[in-house]
Amino acid sequence: MTTEKTFLIVGASLAGAKAAETLRAEGFDGRIVLVGAEQDRPYERPPLSKEYLRGEAGREKVYVHDEGFYAEQDIELRLGRTAVSLNASADEVALDDGERLRYDRLLLATGAEPRRLPLPGAELDGVVYLRTVEDSDALRERLDRGGHVVVVGAGWIGAEVAASARQRGLDVTVLDPLSVPLERVLGTEMGAVYRDVHADQGVKLLMGTGVEGFEGGDAVQRVRTSDGRTLDCDFVVVGVGVQPRSQLAAQAGLAVGDGILVDEHLQTSAPGVFAAGDVAGAEHPFYGERIRVEHWANALHQGPAAARNMLGRGEAFDSLPYFFSDQYDVGMEYTGFARHWDRVVIRGDLAAREFIAFWMVEDRVVAGMNVNVWDVVDPIQRLIRERVSVDDKRLADPDVALDQLAHAERGAS
Repeated sequence: MTTEKTFLIVGASLAGAKAAETLRAEGFDGRIVLVGAEQDRPYERPPLSKEYLRGEAGREKVYVHDEGFYAEQDIELRLGRTAVSLNASADEVALDDGERLRYDRLLLATGAEPRRLPLPGAELDGVVYLRTVEDSDALRERLDRGGHVVVVGAGWIGAEVAASARQRGLDVTVLDPLSVPLERVLGTEMGAVYRDVHADQGVKLLMGTGVEGFEGGDAVQRVRTSDGRTLDCDFVVVGVGVQPRSQLAAQAGLAVGDGILVDEHLQTSAPGVFAAGDVAGAEHPFYGERIRVEHWANALHQGPAAARNMLGRGEAFDSLPYFFSDQYDVGMEYTGFARHWDRVVIRGDLAAREFIAFWMVEDRVVAGMNVNVWDVVDPIQRLIRERVSVDDKRLADPDVALDQLAHAERGAS
């Protein structure tokens, strides 16, 4: 009778792959099984809308680990396999091929899936979504053919795909019911910056415009808008957000809401079952509320934190949210978390698109975005994390170093 422990990870995602890596790095010598629905070994998603989509980076550039890593680390890969049921009381997961896997600890890193538009014509060929590397391959083939693409949704995926398509020389029209791109995250003032970035590159932006349906024979040929227009197109990319893949947890009776609900240690309502990445709605010690973050850095850090807690470390996950985006020659990094704010303070030159924006609540920075300004994430994080009181004028003054500002303000408070 074996006493070897089995740690099972469902979701061969960035979070899942980094968790498996961390288990070995932390000395776990038991059995690790990593289950993934896709045929590819774990990869990173940010390039799929940017350099990989444009053909500037090959497939090898997106993988989390080299091909031999999993065998070398004695990590069992079950690729092209889907977990169909979880019995948390029996510590068992069933896969779609009938295999049943017992576990001592389980990590759910099942990610998220694109929200689908329930509209007439939505199933036509040429109405595409971007989530997987295969999606990106298929979309690149369409970019290679050129023509006119309509992008539905001006969030991060829509904006990045629009930029990549325009860089490849296609005619691009973007539709969104909001007033500016990225309005939900950045607000109207900063969203207007991205509106102008795309307009300057020749993208046609139809903001304040929804979609009523898609038309065509076997394939999409037209998009019908909410204001009565009909737009001819060669294909459509839909990017209207994602929803967490929490069905497996819900069917097993685990607590779910906006994703799989976990505590600050990333443990679910079932003992010994953890969740990380896009699917995890986690209690965040710094914010004092539950948040779910759908970005690369969260998966990168949350997977390892979950792994350490699977080993009993009791580590609270309190990393500040961080994400980045590259569109044309405009690169940005965003740090923090702002549902609401009083105002936005700008340091630098908005017109030149070299600036830092600070989202403020009273006299405190709650989020910061550096645009074409680099090596400032650490001081921005300190301003947020230490909740220092900051004067707007000093914050906006580029002659006052952020490091100096954080230390000076903290000392004065």
